[in-house]
Amino acid sequence: MKNFKALSFLAALSILATAAGCGDKKTSSESEKAPETTAAAETTTEAATDAEADTDVPEIEGYDLLWNDEFNDGALDESKWNYEPHEPGWTNEELQEYTTSTDNVFLRDGKLVIKAVKSDKDGKDYYTSGKVTGQNKTDFTYGKVVVSAKVPEGQGLWSAIWMMPKDESYYGQWPKCGEIDIMEVLGNDVSTAYGTLHYGEPHGEQQGTWALTGQTYADSFHEYSVEWEPGEIRWYIDGNLYNTVNDWFTAVQGEDEKPYPAPFDQPFFVQMNLAVGGVWPGDPDETTDFDKAEFEIDYVRVYQKPEYDTNVSKPEKNYREALEDGNFIYNGDFSEAEDLTDDVNWKFLLFNGGEGKAEIKDNMIVISSEAEGTEDYSVQLVQPELPMIKGKKYKVTFDAYADEERDIVVCVSAPTAGWIRYLQDTKLTITPDKQTYTYEFEMKDKDDPNGRLEFNLGHRGSTATVYISNVRVEEIK
Repeated sequence: MKNFKALSFLAALSILATAAGCGDKKTSSESEKAPETTAAAETTTEAATDAEADTDVPEIEGYDLLWNDEFNDGALDESKWNYEPHEPGWTNEELQEYTTSTDNVFLRDGKLVIKAVKSDKDGKDYYTSGKVTGQNKTDFTYGKVVVSAKVPEGQGLWSAIWMMPKDESYYGQWPKCGEIDIMEVLGNDVSTAYGTLHYGEPHGEQQGTWALTGQTYADSFHEYSVEWEPGEIRWYIDGNLYNTVNDWFTAVQGEDEKPYPAPFDQPFFVQMNLAVGGVWPGDPDETTDFDKAEFEIDYVRVYQKPEYDTNVSKPEKNYREALEDGNFIYNGDFSEAEDLTDDVNWKFLLFNGGEGKAEIKDNMIVISSEAEGTEDYSVQLVQPELPMIKGKKYKVTFDAYADEERDIVVCVSAPTAGWIRYLQDTKLTITPDKQTYTYEFEMKDKDDPNGRLEFNLGHRGSTATVYISNVRVEEIK
């Protein structure tokens, strides 16, 4: 939640990543040894006792219930949760003031409700909301977190369930300290949920999404879960595994990386909040109904295995091999009518109001848009897993034309390295006449097996159909 989010997403969004830190780093003498990493939770005796006594909580094979909150009391259980007040603009350019008021955080019908409230202050719109954390009360190292929640719909609303370290300064300020985002949903697109891991430095992130069809996360309660183990973290929604990460790092700029699995080898805590505005969701508008701006949580349950093997090694990175003709783009001639919804080779994506479809035929891909959306990446064609090696030079070439003159944006991005750009966002104007476009760049950053070629067709003032063929990314001398 401290980060930028989203999907391909423009480098401008990266300011979210630096909007709030985790605290000052410790000196080298203070950082020689990681915090305690045994399976035992650092939690209150009262919380553990309450959890064990709650016979309504389902068992999970291989796990013991560590602590839980079913929100059946009359008020927030402050043996498990803290209110965390903050002034507006504290992080991510958000508009809300986080308060301790029961107008913003309260229990109703066996559910925790975090409510955003719009009012007036000094003649201007003023927003309050709530944030609760388990820091220093229900911290734990490794486990399975299960949360049932229902999000509000509305422009500018941003629901989040996430985890941060108990000692946020141990490995240095964000993102070095690490962050586990269990769920984030934007109120202007409540059919898509995000699960993300943040780490670094430089800032790295890995993100998965789970989209619903025919329903939204605002329609009913859904179960969001993370399984956090020493060498792997997995994300689920309603039992569906949609993101797995086992390769991360943390380091101080100019120094060696800390031993893996740092920074995710220390006690973390769960927190939940409803933000208003900010760089990622944008500000509320006249369509946002604050009478319904309620983030509802039915339960939070944390399970833990009896023991964990902490003797884990960082997996080796696999770098894609070029094809025989030197092209790192697979199916760049569009000779195969592949599935454009899976994670193999080409993938077509829609976000933030973008509507359209893509089809491979006649050795090209045809992208037709019905709505351009609000972002460049609202209508997007990508191919990931491009090997980018520091010091190497690359050339991108492709042919393109459109039904009528229009702009698109091309880049090579770094989805697991803070969305920096290896080939900068490049706007080009394509016409009804097919043309060949060529761009060269030098890779100046850390080796990355997961560069991503992007064609962004959203938010360009046109929905004209685009035709792309003969796509190549190759290493040059």
